[in-house]
Amino acid sequence: MKIGFIGLGKMGSNMVERMLQHNHQVVAYDLSEEARKEVSNKGAEIATSLEELVKKLEAPRAVWVMVPAGKPTEDTVSLLSSLLQKGDVIIDGGNSYYKDSIKRAEQLKEKGIFFLDAGTSGGIWGLRVGYCLMVGGEKDAFLKLEPIFKALASKDGYAHLGKNGAGHFVKMVHNGIEYALLQAYGEGFEILQAKKDFNLDLSRVSHLWNQGSVIRSWLLELAEDVFKKSPHLEEIEGYVIDSGEGRWTVFEAINEEVPAPVISLSLLERFRSRQKESFSAKVIAALRNEFGGHEVKRKKPEEKR
Repeated sequence: MKIGFIGLGKMGSNMVERMLQHNHQVVAYDLSEEARKEVSNKGAEIATSLEELVKKLEAPRAVWVMVPAGKPTEDTVSLLSSLLQKGDVIIDGGNSYYKDSIKRAEQLKEKGIFFLDAGTSGGIWGLRVGYCLMVGGEKDAFLKLEPIFKALASKDGYAHLGKNGAGHFVKMVHNGIEYALLQAYGEGFEILQAKKDFNLDLSRVSHLWNQGSVIRSWLLELAEDVFKKSPHLEEIEGYVIDSGEGRWTVFEAINEEVPAPVISLSLLERFRSRQKESFSAKVIAALRNEFGGHEVKRKKPEEKR
C-alpha cells in the first residue's frame, strides 16, 4: 500500500521505517532536509513540499500527519484539505485535543475527505516492538487503511474505537493515566532513595519488582535500565514538562464530574517540579513562624536577589 507521511521526528521517522519493513510504499515529507534524507536512505520516496507529496500519490490518497498538536497540525490539515480530493483520507497520529479532531472531521466531511484520529503510543520503542493505535472516525476509512495500522501496531495493538474524536479521546485518557503511573513510581523510588542506611540498589529493586509482583510493568523495565546507567540520576534535573494531555484529562474529569484526584495531583506535581523555589512553601514557613515561633531557614545575604 502507498501512503503519504508528514512529520519525521523521532517517532515519525521510526513509523516510516516500520511501514517500509512491512513492504508498504511511503512518500515522506518534513521541513528538515536532514530528516528527509534519513528516511530516503531507508527506502522512502521523498517530497520537498506538501504539493509534491500529494502529486506522488494516486487517488484515493491517504496521508498520515505526525506533527505537534495545535497550530502545526491545524495548518498542515488545512493545506492538505485544499490539495486532496473527495474520497481521500487524512490520518492525524499526533496528540491532538479530541474536540479539535471532531471539528476537523466535520470541516473535511464538507469536502468529502475522510478523517481518522489515531492516538499513537509507543514512543521511540515502537519501531522495535510496535505501536498501540487508538483510532476514531469512519469505519470504512479505517478498514481501507487497516493494512497500515496492522503494520505499525504490535500484536492486537490497534482498534477502531468509534466515531471521530474517540481515538484522540482514548489516547488523552491513556496519557492522563501515564502521568499518575509515573508519579507513583517517582514517589516510591524517592522513598527508597531516602532510606540511606539500607543503601538500596534501585536497578536491582526495579528488576526484582518485575519478577511477578503486582506492580511489574514496562516502565519498571525502563527504570531498571535508567538506574543501571545512573544509580542516583545525578546528571538529570528534576524538571518535568507536560504536553497537554494530562491537563485535558483533568478538564474532562471536571466537566463530567468524575473524581480523578490521583491524575489531577500528578499534573500539579509536574508544575511543582518546574519551581526553583516554592513561594507557597515560603508563605507556609513564614506563617508557622508567626503563629508558633517555629524555626525559619533564612537565606544568606549572597543568596538574596
